Amino acid sequence: MTKKLVTLAAFFGLVAIILGAFGAHGLKSVLTPEQLISFETGVKYQMYHALFLLLISQLNILTEKNKRTIGILTTIGVFLFSGSIYLLATQELSGINFKFLGPITPVGGVFLIISWFFTAFYSMKQKRN
Repeated sequence: MTKKLVTLAAFFGLVAIILGAFGAHGLKSVLTPEQLISFETGVKYQMYHALFLLLISQLNILTEKNKRTIGILTTIGVFLFSGSIYLLATQELSGINFKFLGPITPVGGVFLIISWFFTAFYSMKQKRN
């Protein structure tokens, strides 16, 4: 599981850097300031969670099953949260109406919150044993 989490963390980090650079340079002149801020929020949260997964991969107090659960929750959260933000922020450029994704963003946020909750829960549980 460690290798998979490190690979996933590296992928999320790589994509976050690419999208961040694209937003700062390629989208700066075509998005409104509000859209650009929204896009950057997606990038930040994706990078935060890339680093989070990297940390999780190295924690010896978590079991492989715990790491797998946290990895799945975080992955779903990043795709729903950051992914929906990217699409919503750039929908005018693509010409595709992604407004239906509006409710998906907070659902992704809930998955991210739950992944952090489980990290704390599993850590406390291991300490008691």
